[in-house]
Amino acid sequence: MIELHIRTQKRTQSVPIRREVEAILARQGWRNGLLTLFVPHTTAGITVQEEDDPHVMEDLFRTLEQVAPWDNPAWQHHEGNAASHVKAALIGNSLQLLVQHSQLRLGRWQGVFLCEFDGPRTRNLWLEFVEKDSGGTPFQAPS
Repeated sequence: MIELHIRTQKRTQSVPIRREVEAILARQGWRNGLLTLFVPHTTAGITVQEEDDPHVMEDLFRTLEQVAPWDNPAWQHHEGNAASHVKAALIGNSLQLLVQHSQLRLGRWQGVFLCEFDGPRTRNLWLEFVEKDSGGTPFQAPS
């Protein structure tokens, strides 16, 4: 298992991490298989979303703020960050992604984002890789 440390700068923030993840894949010699990404925090998450247009993540965070506003008087959790727990639960804390030739197999516009909901903090991302059996050619796209 590899651990990546990501320092966030804001209370709520999306951090693109595709390049860092692919650098780890190459450095470790992880070529073809399945990569698990896990965020071991209850106030941060991880997601795949459009990478090319930053407004997509802004819209996602704006929607999450409408669903779970910071100042909701009905929150039962009284440490002041109940909204961050709800947002992280909605986003999720793990992904499984296909890897081919040490590159993530994502759609044309997709990227991988760490989602911070209670920053700024240093967040951890755990990476675990399962190598594809070398008995065949992995992940061939249909012709």
